[in-house]
Amino acid sequence: MPQRTFSIIKPDAVRNGNTAAILAAIEKAGFRLLAIKKLSISKEQAEGFYYVHAERPFFGSLTTFMSSGPIVPMVLEKDNAIADFRKLMGATNPANAEEGTIRKQFAASIEENAIHGSDAEDTANFEIGYFFAGYELA
Repeated sequence: MPQRTFSIIKPDAVRNGNTAAILAAIEKAGFRLLAIKKLSISKEQAEGFYYVHAERPFFGSLTTFMSSGPIVPMVLEKDNAIADFRKLMGATNPANAEEGTIRKQFAASIEENAIHGSDAEDTANFEIGYFFAGYELA
């Protein structure tokens, strides 16, 4: 049964003109694109999205970075979507990412790492709802 996951093409990848290439890699890997938009978010919106990391030392720089330019949030669907998408993204630190992964190809650093993907079903549900109203997924 198909599963949904959530992803964001981050400001660094959008700024560097990699959106289309990343979308092509996602579609080539068999994911169905259910919803997509391009927008900018405020630091407060970024803080709301990443609230689970509020106590972490990188929270301030992460939310500043995520509000530094346009992002491309999207909802994807595929059997085993969450695990398969995390494999496609590659390790958080692009230096440790496997060849052929999105982060190996497009990420510059552990923070400017091109893409975000949900890590679990409950996270995916929260993240999808944060950026997309139900009618946008019909």
